[in-house]
Formats: sequence, C-alpha cells, structure tokens
Amino acid sequence: MGECPSRRWCWHRPLDPRRHGRGRGWQRRGRAQARARADQRPGHRRHAPRRRRVRPRAQGRPRARRPHPDGIVNGSGLWHADQAWLGHVADNVLIEVINGTITAVTEGVAAPAGSVRLEGWTIPGLANVHSHAFQSSLRGTTESGAGDFWEWRQLMYRAAENFDPETYLKHGRHVFREMLEAGITAVGEFHYLHRYGNQMGEALLEAAATEGIRITLIDACYLRGGMDGRPLDEVQQTFSDGDADSWAQRMDALKDSEGARIGAAIHSVRAVDPHSMQTVAAWARKRKTPLHVHLAEQPAEVDECLAAEGITPVQLLDREGILGRDLTAVHAIHVTNEDISLLGRHDVSICACTTTERDLGDRIGPIRGLVDAGSSLCLGSDSNAVIDLIEEARGVELDQRRATGRRVLHQPEDLLRAATVDGMRALGWDSGELKTGMLADFITIGQRAPTLWRRLDLGDLVFCSSRHDVSNVVVGGRTVVPR
Repeated sequence: MGECPSRRWCWHRPLDPRRHGRGRGWQRRGRAQARARADQRPGHRRHAPRRRRVRPRAQGRPRARRPHPDGIVNGSGLWHADQAWLGHVADNVLIEVINGTITAVTEGVAAPAGSVRLEGWTIPGLANVHSHAFQSSLRGTTESGAGDFWEWRQLMYRAAENFDPETYLKHGRHVFREMLEAGITAVGEFHYLHRYGNQMGEALLEAAATEGIRITLIDACYLRGGMDGRPLDEVQQTFSDGDADSWAQRMDALKDSEGARIGAAIHSVRAVDPHSMQTVAAWARKRKTPLHVHLAEQPAEVDECLAAEGITPVQLLDREGILGRDLTAVHAIHVTNEDISLLGRHDVSICACTTTERDLGDRIGPIRGLVDAGSSLCLGSDSNAVIDLIEEARGVELDQRRATGRRVLHQPEDLLRAATVDGMRALGWDSGELKTGMLADFITIGQRAPTLWRRLDLGDLVFCSSRHDVSNVVVGGRTVVPR
C-alpha cells in the first residue's frame, strides 16, 4: 500500500479492481475514467460507492435539495413506506404527491418503480408551535449560579441585543436546519425583535424558506412594562411599536407566501393593555390568521393581574373577547378551575413547552384537566435549549406523572396528535395527517437496531425515540433531510 494521501481519505476500504473508480476530476469533460487498482481508494466520496448510488435516478424521484429562497418549492413523486401511521398502523403504504399535496394514500401495495422507499416508521411532519430562535444563543450560558425566571429574563434581553438582520438570518438558518433534522416541518416563531422594523422578521422568513421549513411568523405586540402601566426599559423599547395601531400598520406590510404564514400575538397581559389586545385580535381575525399569547407562566403575572383588574389573566382575556378557537395560549400553568373551564369552553389550544419550562424552573400546569375541559394540546421548543419535539411530547406525560402520582394520563396517540395535526392547526397549516388533500409533509423514524425489527408502536415511538432517530424529512413533496 502506498502512502495515504490525507486523513480524510483513509477511511475507505479497498476498491475491487474490476469496479470503476472516479477521481476528483471525473466530472471534467473529455477525461476518461481510469479503473481503480487494488491498492487504490476512491476519492470522490467518504465511503466506497454502493450499487444503489450509481444507478440512474428514476424518473419522478425527488432530489434532496434545499428549496429556493423565495419560498418552498412544491414537488411531486411517489414514496413507499414500510410502515406508516394513518390513524392506525399500516404496512406497505404508497404516498402519491402532486405539487406538494398528497393526492392518494394506498395501503398494502408493493413499491412501484421510481418510488422512494422509506425504511422505518413514517408519520406526519412535526409542528413546533412556539419558538424564539434567538434564545438558542443562550444554550449552556445560563446554567451556572442561581436565579429564577426573572433573572434569566434579563440575560435573555441582553442576548436579544446581539442580533441585526444579517446575523439573525444566519442564526435563523442554523436553528431551522436543526429543527428540520429533528423532523419538524413547520415552526411558529413568536417574534418581537422590532429594533429594525420588519427586517428581523423578514430575516426569519428568508431563513425558513432557504432551509425549506414552513414558518408561521407570529409577530407579537409589546407595549408596556407591566400591568401598572410602568414604561418599558431600554431593551424592551426595541420590542415595541409604540401603540397597537402602529403595530398593525407595520404588520400590514408582511405577506403570506407558499411556505410562510403571518400570525399575530398578544405578548402577554402584562405587556399589552386591554384596548390594544382588542386591536391585535381584530387584526388577526379579519385576516383569519392564528392568534397566540403567553399566558399565566409565572405566579407574578397572575398576582399582578389580580391586583390591577381584580380577575385572572384568563378571565381578562375572556372579558375582552380574546378567547376563541383561533387562540393558542402558551404555557397556561397557573390557572384556576374557572380558568380551565373558560379555556375549554372556547376551544383554546394550549401549547406546552416542557423542556423550557423545566429549564426555567416553571411549575407543572394542569394539562390533563385542560384537555378534559375541551382544550386541544400542542407543543413547542420555546427557548430552544433543546430542539426535540418527541421529547416535548413525552415530557407532557412524564411531568404529569410526577405532578399527580399517576401513570398514563395521556395516550401515545394523543401525544402524537399534539405534535402533528393539532400543532399544525394552531399554526394555520393543512397538514399533520397522511391523507388525501393534506400538505405532503412527513418524516420517517428509522429503526434503531435494524436486526431487531419491530412493528410501528406509538408507545415505542413517543417514549423511546428522539430527534436522532429521524431518517428522512419531506416538506411539500421535496426531501429536505435525506439520510
């Protein structure tokens, strides 16, 4: 054996001399392909070529590539799943897609020529309903010393000052790529960095489009420092438009696109006065767009509301006509029995963010009671200290077990529904189910040990899998994460 040219190329196994090798210049025209000698190693890939990799691409097979920055480019094609979740476990499922929409789902058929085989468990794409992309920059930096939520918030405010549109575009791309690799096909970005007007939000829209993830930009109105009317501090002033009418005027310039929706948010009852809440809700409902709010995450918020208004934050939202099926309440931890009844009666979605709530020392909310009252459940990665929607799903159940001393308060299929179809509804997307007419967004969970093949089991998927088991991600009929 001769000297290995570089460490990078030392991982190849010897190539059979009867097989064609391709050097680094094989794409140059006019150059013949030399055969590899027994002592040669291939230089064109990290691993030796496999037979399936040198076959011509079948007609109609989607290429793994990132969509054009102007928006998600829809694709067409055939995918064949070994096993898939269709509301039940199904074998040998053929998924037909035209222009980014599922046109047929057929069980019990062999894989036709030209189809892409999905080895493992195929499920709808995951919906990350509540995210603050910039907060991922805090990872690992707030875990020393002591403190509570309010001290963490000051560190978060400082982190927000570090971004401009250019750096936020770059950062957003990294965060959204990580989400895609975790099987997240749609994200709700709860956005309030307004120092540069719409430029920061537009940076997030561009980042999402470039990476190929659907985004609902949930732009938050943020007007005051507390319910006593105290002014905003220096950092908070960069979140504010001054008044709700100015917020609405700026929002009118943001437009939906193929892969993006524009939503609205009341940051919290602390940050938005009752009259301005009505302006935000009216803007969202006129456009039939999602409406979100941070709700009752901390006891101090509830105490402040009781002192200022004589009622809880939930009751204040009810009084002002904010509660409704289009509303997603993030956290809803410190709620009374009356609050729970109000939220359920109005079919308000509840977004649990278990990894962030643990990280910040938040209490455990009455999720089971909220669902029993009629609220639907969805999930979010919030601060993005962890980006793993499967972990968020099982976290709901595991946290409830510790809080109540009981097991199995949420069935695995209910947790998967929270991570898919109910989350997509909260973001305004017709996705989250593998059925005709839905957007062609789906992922495959690979078998961790191929020699120990098991049938699709939702208990195994929700409680034993993680982001690292995601083996294929399709958004709009195009593969954006191939493995």
